[in-house]
Amino acid sequence: MNYRHAYHAGNFADVMKHAILTLAVEHLKKKEKPFFLLDTHAGTGMTDLSGVEAQKTGEYQQGIARLLAAENPHPALANYLAAIRELGGQESREVLTRYPGSPALMAHLARRDDRLAFCELHPEDAKSLRANFRRDARVKTYEMDGYTALKAMLPPKERRGLVLVDPPFEDRAEFDALFHSLMEAHRRFATGTFLLWYPLKDPSVSGAFLERLAADGPPKTLALELHVMASDPARMTGSGMIVVNPPFSLIEQGADGRSGARSLLDWLAITLSQGPGARVREEWLSN
Repeated sequence: MNYRHAYHAGNFADVMKHAILTLAVEHLKKKEKPFFLLDTHAGTGMTDLSGVEAQKTGEYQQGIARLLAAENPHPALANYLAAIRELGGQESREVLTRYPGSPALMAHLARRDDRLAFCELHPEDAKSLRANFRRDARVKTYEMDGYTALKAMLPPKERRGLVLVDPPFEDRAEFDALFHSLMEAHRRFATGTFLLWYPLKDPSVSGAFLERLAADGPPKTLALELHVMASDPARMTGSGMIVVNPPFSLIEQGADGRSGARSLLDWLAITLSQGPGARVREEWLSN
């Protein structure tokens, strides 16, 4: 429980994760019926980019700052970037004072009658999370383990919704926990959209996870990966997302034959590249 996301807020992994999250929530909003949003590893919900942690690494400079400076952002990023600018207190086209985490984005995108639950186990972060959403009647925050929340809160009474699982990956056992938790959660809520984030470091580790999902995972599972440099087992060089029951906006083919997800990832790979080896992956693990 030592991981603190403030050091990494707004980096390339956040950009990919939050862009896909935004597209998925916007898809849910196409129907009037209320939905449920669950963030199992929520963090604080907002990061001060002028704070010691964010300034120490400066990772946001290679992430969200590049998107905000882009002359022609990918069209699929429109709602995401609009939310970032509104929530982040942007003072110029390139500069943000804050970076909104997944909970802040979810709350911003959700409607009046939608319901949201945010879970965080770290005591200090859980306290900040409660403070950030104390005036939002749609939101309930919980100081609890995110995997436990999947058992306690699914299926939702709305019978439609989205679950974001974004664990800290402090050890390799996280992949095993992620797999088993997904299987149990999907059994409870088979029609829900699940977004599972994972880091790309050692290709053999993430590759084994994908093979396991392909062999024994739930149906309609899509794997998306963004590599910003060549693989290096000593550091995170990319960001992955497992999407179960993906929204149509991600899988719809455009005039160029690419899916919405592939088109977006191709643009992000160019914009966020940090060296040779930047590339993307899109693979259906099960249909």
